[in-house]
Amino acid sequence: MSRRRQEEPREYEVVIERLSHEGRGVGHLNGKTVFVDGALPGEHVLARVVRRHRRFDEAITLTVEAAPAASRVAPRCVHAARCGGCSLQHLDPSAQLAHKQAVLLELLRHQAHIEPTELLAAVAGPAWAYRRRARISVRLLPKKDGVVIGFREKASHFVTDIDHCAVLVPSVGERIPALRTLIDGLSIKGDIPQLEIAADDTQTLVLIRHLVAPTEADLERMRIFEAETGLHLYLQAGSPADSQPVSAPVDLQYRLDGLAYHFLPGDFVQVNGAINPLLVARALGLLAPEADEDVLDLFCGLGNFTLPIARRAASVVGLEGELGLVQRAQANAGINKLANVRFEAADLFTEAGVARAATKSFPCVLLDPPRSGAELVLRALNLATTRRIVYVSCNPVTLARDAAILIHERGFTLRAAGVVDMFPHTAHVESIAVFDATH
Repeated sequence: MSRRRQEEPREYEVVIERLSHEGRGVGHLNGKTVFVDGALPGEHVLARVVRRHRRFDEAITLTVEAAPAASRVAPRCVHAARCGGCSLQHLDPSAQLAHKQAVLLELLRHQAHIEPTELLAAVAGPAWAYRRRARISVRLLPKKDGVVIGFREKASHFVTDIDHCAVLVPSVGERIPALRTLIDGLSIKGDIPQLEIAADDTQTLVLIRHLVAPTEADLERMRIFEAETGLHLYLQAGSPADSQPVSAPVDLQYRLDGLAYHFLPGDFVQVNGAINPLLVARALGLLAPEADEDVLDLFCGLGNFTLPIARRAASVVGLEGELGLVQRAQANAGINKLANVRFEAADLFTEAGVARAATKSFPCVLLDPPRSGAELVLRALNLATTRRIVYVSCNPVTLARDAAILIHERGFTLRAAGVVDMFPHTAHVESIAVFDATH
């Protein structure tokens, strides 16, 4: 370690100038940038460095030395300062939304050199007890001969030992101690690295990832837990598709737009059950397909957008890279008696998959890609007759990149954009944008 680095203080006071995209306070000390978790713009805080880099420090807030920011609120969760599940509980929810809108607009301006003609009002819903999908870590502490259950700590590989989670659905968020007691009593407690939560409109399932097979005594203990809590337990030794129920299989399903969506424990569904119908309604309103138009839905998953579109358009084709999701989407179309929808397996990150997507031009296109975005397919799509594209994004960085492709290379304008608060109290920015053709 250099002498200069040894001389740098571990704790120091810093004035916070703004929020980073990740929701951390940004300040400077002796010309060096410092990112301070838990700090807000305008505050003067005492910070402790947790990680040093050549050009910047990462730190946590110890105390707010002067008057706190007007937007500061008391976190509801006692674990908020350490737990990595949330990063913005100390910021008023309305200020969280304003910050996310600002991040979206800044990235569009600086990376794509564009602004939307219209800034859409944020899509928002309940700020608590919203999360119906989550992965929770489990760690055995040999010195205590017991397990801890929770999300990873901020800036650490340690697991936060939580007793309650205010953002998880209450069926799980209020039963963390019961889950800990269950796992503590299993013979394989040291071989369970993770729990996965999957909840539908009425049921909650906990998928137990295990490295060693449970004993019959373990299974009996799990059955008793199910009877006492109403939670359904599944076991997963390999891939999520191979998971098996401890007792009877559970038919997970949610309803949206009068439609039923059946899914398996490991399937992707939108995390926020209250926001999802609002998101779909916003997307359909922006897409506005005519009754005689055909629609293309890319990265369609279970058909979350595809099936409602089919009720409004002449036909819709959904493309998805995961075969299991394609099969369940097609089954859901049958269950809902929709004959004008077709699902196909196509990996839209490969040339073959992109070629399948580009065989025909559609008047309307909707896409909801993963965080890596849709660069390859957007460059290749046949857009000769496309009048409108609606893009649902879980990463504003790749949305800005892809927006630049649509505007500067493919002849579209950005008519409107805005955020969707899918993950309250986190810096995660979900957004939606609508592009209109200029040809």
